[in-house]
Amino acid sequence: MSAKTAGGAAAAHPPVHPQDHLLRTDRLPHIWCTGCGIGIVFGSLMSAVMKSGLPLNDVAVVSGIGCTGRMAGYIKLDSYHTTHGRALPFATGLKLTRPQGKVIVASGDGDLFAIGGNHFIHAARRNLDLTVICVNNLNYGMTGGQQAPSTPFGAKTTTSPSGSPDQPFNFCALAAACGATYVARWTALHIRLLTQTIGEALAHRGFSFIEILAPCPTAFGRRNKIRNPLDLLRFYYDRSVVKNKISPDQAVMDFQGNLVVGKFVDVAKPTWLDGYRQVNSGQVGEWPEVAAEVPIPEKHLLGA
Repeated sequence: MSAKTAGGAAAAHPPVHPQDHLLRTDRLPHIWCTGCGIGIVFGSLMSAVMKSGLPLNDVAVVSGIGCTGRMAGYIKLDSYHTTHGRALPFATGLKLTRPQGKVIVASGDGDLFAIGGNHFIHAARRNLDLTVICVNNLNYGMTGGQQAPSTPFGAKTTTSPSGSPDQPFNFCALAAACGATYVARWTALHIRLLTQTIGEALAHRGFSFIEILAPCPTAFGRRNKIRNPLDLLRFYYDRSVVKNKISPDQAVMDFQGNLVVGKFVDVAKPTWLDGYRQVNSGQVGEWPEVAAEVPIPEKHLLGA
């Protein structure tokens, strides 16, 4: 075979990407903008799933609406692109129907903590066995760059053109306060640590929450004079401070100072399914009987 023929054959059959078996390649190229950090997070998620050894038939990915929500459409697993803010209740039903499976929720800061905020606090309170990945790009990137629950104070968006007057949520502190048993935060720059953390979260039994700061040069960066994606990554490099095992309340994100990243919570507690089984097996016992004689209020309280 001539070199020309060999070269032509190589061109006709390009090398297979090591993650191709986890990609819906027929849906590529993806919709994410140049410089967006979601692709980095998506790659870390697929690497963690591959390294986990989990049976792929027992892994499902659920997402809501938004840029990050498109992960569910590109990964070649059982995946569900649900309605705005409803990824967690859908994932709850899926987990309770197939408790032996691993359910991953991949969504954005607006989807999980604005319209989906009420679902988030109760999923964490119940310690449902879910792995929740929140890509935080500091705004609503897909729908025009509006202000989100994560937008830093003073940052400009389409709905806060003079600067956001609101203080953003500390998502990690909120997750821990609501009952999450695994809580961590990284940036899209910390690829190895992020992949390792997602792997730990997949192995964790209970509600796992990982926040990832990701660049959004098109919407957020353009309005805040950080249009170059490399400048955003350099910002993460200069400002990120790793502090593991601290209280999430202390894991502040001061965009004028430091961005605290690391693994903050990793504890073992009964999951919702554990409690359900305990109740239904009669192990809880009876509630104390109410006293037979109920104290009578003072007469003046009854208007006598």
